[in-house]
Amino acid sequence: MESAQLNISYAPPKGKPLGNNAAFAIASRLVIPLINLVSKHNWQGAHNIPKSGPVIVCCNHISYFDPLVFAHFLYKNGRAPRFLGKASVFRVPIVGFVLRKAGQVPVERETKDAGAALVHAQAFLKAGHMLGVYPEGTLTRDANSWPMVAKTGLARLAVMSKAPVIPVAQWGAQAVLPAYSKKFKLFPRTKLQVKAGAPLDFSKWYGKEGDPVAMAEATAYAMAAITSILEELRGEKRPTEIFDPHNSALPRTGNFKKKSK
Repeated sequence: MESAQLNISYAPPKGKPLGNNAAFAIASRLVIPLINLVSKHNWQGAHNIPKSGPVIVCCNHISYFDPLVFAHFLYKNGRAPRFLGKASVFRVPIVGFVLRKAGQVPVERETKDAGAALVHAQAFLKAGHMLGVYPEGTLTRDANSWPMVAKTGLARLAVMSKAPVIPVAQWGAQAVLPAYSKKFKLFPRTKLQVKAGAPLDFSKWYGKEGDPVAMAEATAYAMAAITSILEELRGEKRPTEIFDPHNSALPRTGNFKKKSK
């Protein structure tokens, strides 16, 4: 099955790691050595990553560098994931071409076309792929990089697809490339921590994808699991009050630091 408009293939995953293809393999050979050059990793919970079948992995978002860290963790633990990424990245020459050939999908955030992301996501899961999701939809706005109140897309997808959902937390990428910065920290090598938790149970919300209150509860449940893992990695407790972008004057997407100048 393919999406004719974007030339997206929903064919069942193949290769090793599962879901790999030529573009993904070439990109990994180029990118992984660079990641290893500037960092050392501490990976935990890999046994929670299913080796096959549809699965959603959801993670906190702290740096433009962390999608590479997240994908590296999944790739080296047996799965080549599919991501739904912001469309602007796909318009970057060469980068966009490689992402499309690797099976990734551009999404126009905060527009009437954003709803198509759920259609693409369901198609990938139906075919048996691993789908990587950032529930917050953008880099966290929390001043100390704690997860913020997320969008409900993850919850709706989990309830509608009934696919396993694995919470993942990561820490360290923000030290290599701070949020909205263009300056990489190369040396000394930074420790990048990634930990996958046990599968989440969304069954109490099955059939309630149209209920905004239920979806907000399910979203909070998933984010609490991610935050709990992050507390372990950071060795500290999250603040009592969770940053809520709905109650903030900051823009919902994009570089709010640049706009605030």
